[in-house]
Amino acid sequence: MSQQGVQLDQERFHCSICLDLLKDPVTVTCGHNYCSGCIEVYWNQDDQIGKFSCPQCRQTFKLRPVLKKNCFLLAEVVESLKQTGLPASTRLQEKELHVIQQNVQQIIWEREKDVKMLHQEVESINQCADRAVEDSDAVFTELTSSVERRRSEVRDQIRDRQKREVSRAEEQRKRVEREVTELRRHAELDQRSHKEDLFQFLQRYTSLSTIGKSTHPVGSNARPPRYFEDVTTSVSKMRDKLEDILKEDRTPSETPNRTQDSSASQVPKTRAEFLQYLCPITLDPNTANLWLSLTKGNREVKRTAKQQSYPYHPERFNGRPQVLSREGLTGRCYFEVQWSGDSVGIAVSPKDISRKWTWTQHNECECEFGFDDKSWFLRCTKLKSSFRHRGVKTKLSGGVSSRVGVYLDPSAGALSFYGVSDYGAMTLLHSVQATFTHKLHVGFSIPHNGATATLCDLTSCL
Repeated sequence: MSQQGVQLDQERFHCSICLDLLKDPVTVTCGHNYCSGCIEVYWNQDDQIGKFSCPQCRQTFKLRPVLKKNCFLLAEVVESLKQTGLPASTRLQEKELHVIQQNVQQIIWEREKDVKMLHQEVESINQCADRAVEDSDAVFTELTSSVERRRSEVRDQIRDRQKREVSRAEEQRKRVEREVTELRRHAELDQRSHKEDLFQFLQRYTSLSTIGKSTHPVGSNARPPRYFEDVTTSVSKMRDKLEDILKEDRTPSETPNRTQDSSASQVPKTRAEFLQYLCPITLDPNTANLWLSLTKGNREVKRTAKQQSYPYHPERFNGRPQVLSREGLTGRCYFEVQWSGDSVGIAVSPKDISRKWTWTQHNECECEFGFDDKSWFLRCTKLKSSFRHRGVKTKLSGGVSSRVGVYLDPSAGALSFYGVSDYGAMTLLHSVQATFTHKLHVGFSIPHNGATATLCDLTSCL
């Protein structure tokens, strides 16, 4: 290769902004390399007109790209060029081959990481399914036990009533038998009446007339006994109600052909329809982080500059400025949140989310909303907003209004976040379709001092 060709290869390791060898090289998403300081300064100027582009290929980006360290030993190549000057053509090609090999190795590492994450997802799905089976088995076992207890109670009630009714009938039978015996003893009254005086005859006849009158007639015209019809009727109604509940309350796997479109058709359309599913919610002081203050009857939370004097409680968040609601979200429910400050996070999460400040191998905090597979998290700011689940962050267009409505329908697997205007107009921010295997609670994350989140009291709107 000619000296000029070598010079062109060497220029690959120069920054096109400062025209010097790359210092602390970083890579833009389009693939071009720059000094980290040069590209930051270049884009800081672009910030004033709200656009970002690559100085070489002029590719533009809507959002400021995230700069990544060059992972292919480009820094080592540049350092070598600094120390040795212009290398021979063969030496430079060997270094380029080494860079390619490192590139392939990086791709392999990324794919192995993806395989590991997918394996973890499979394990998580299996664990969730196992927990769901265990929970459902426990519920049905408890339900079966309740039915057995009720059956025993009904059987005892029937037997107790049987004893009372039999005792009453036996007393009546004995009384009638005594009357029959007395009647037989005086059966010859008409035969002996002529031997007695009239006064004695009248006395005996009056006595016999009284004995012959039964206060509880038991002749052939009496109604057949129906002592236990009310019990059997009540049990039959109970059976019918239970069958109706089991038919209506079907698990997601039993619901055929449920798609997002069919579920979406059931979602309310207007704010008035959403308010039909309004659920009262208060925050649980036992879960509030020490940097959070609860007011307005535990419906408002504020980030403070001074720690609160809450007593120790095992359910308190000790690592993140978070709090959970006292009440769980049952059935179809809707609530609204008024927020202020730099940033506020709104989440739905199970009560058993981790409380410890523990980092995973992917630099994710186990106790932070949206980093596990059981919680969903919306980050609200005036300029940017995002949604997070399983640690995956989804950027949303634009900011979030100061009032957010949240709608949850566990049976349909629907969760939606809405921006609510001052006039009640609702704008969909983000929605998900998921299988909710745990009872969910409302959660707030307040990362900045002075920021607040308030659960709105909407009873006056009903």
